[in-house]
Amino acid sequence: MSEILSNLPKQFDSNLLVGYDSSDDAAVYQLTPDVAVIQTTDFFPSMVKDPYLFGQISATNALSDVFSMGGKVITALNIVAYPDNTQPLDNLGEILRGGAEKVLEAGGILAGGHTIRQSTPLYGLAVAGVVHPDKIVTNNGAKAGDAIIATKKLGVGIVTTAHNKGLIDEKAFDEAVESMTTLNKYAAETMLNYQVTSCTDITGFGILGHTIEMCDNKLTAEIYADKIPIIEGAYQAAKENLTTGGAKRNRQYYADAIDFQIDDQAMEEVLFDPQTSGGLLITVPEDQLEALLTAYNEQSIQAAHIGYMIEKQEKAIIVK
Repeated sequence: MSEILSNLPKQFDSNLLVGYDSSDDAAVYQLTPDVAVIQTTDFFPSMVKDPYLFGQISATNALSDVFSMGGKVITALNIVAYPDNTQPLDNLGEILRGGAEKVLEAGGILAGGHTIRQSTPLYGLAVAGVVHPDKIVTNNGAKAGDAIIATKKLGVGIVTTAHNKGLIDEKAFDEAVESMTTLNKYAAETMLNYQVTSCTDITGFGILGHTIEMCDNKLTAEIYADKIPIIEGAYQAAKENLTTGGAKRNRQYYADAIDFQIDDQAMEEVLFDPQTSGGLLITVPEDQLEALLTAYNEQSIQAAHIGYMIEKQEKAIIVK
């Protein structure tokens, strides 16, 4: 995709503070000295059977980009593809209800949307948010010595795939659903009280792919495998050779940039696992680390310190 985008006509506008050239989570455009608008969109097919949960998960995922950049959600538009001649319209109503509830919880207003007919149902949102131009949190501001924090457990891709095949128990699936339907709003609001240097949300590229983006070809991330928070059952499923198509693609694309100093194939699968509505990946100066983790713990946000940014090495990531 980056190669395709590089061939688009070059444009310049000094008010475009964040565009697609930085692979950040959303676009940011300055409107006034005190207000910039954040724009983002995301949609996908369902990974769960319950249409209401699908709506909640997809909306939570789409809203996340505004929060990861330090913004507040103001409006959202539904994006829907639905086969109205083969599936009950009641199911569509449940999808939209789930999404609308999450927009409301995020503090935004659902203002409309667009629907097309298609054989495979798709749902998501186009979201607008606001942020002060001086308080934007980007994905490429980390410095050597910064601590790396993940705010949600990994493994939702593995767990949902295993659940759809009847290979994992309901407890693991319920934990994955709770994670996927938890807005990053709360973790983001807390991080803004500290001197975070960069942030992104962990989604389709998995934690390793998004960490590589944060390294920005100027740093290396040292990740401690034994500190990675994992949804119960995900590691065991990976150990039993359950893999996802997304993890295979991530491995193919990113493997050459990673130095695995562990002998643990299952952990590698967890680290490559694409996350749906994953948590935030945050870098923060080490002197702020314990205070931020304590604040998260007080809110029952299961954040974990998973490594450090260090001076650039041969590889973008070292997994120990």
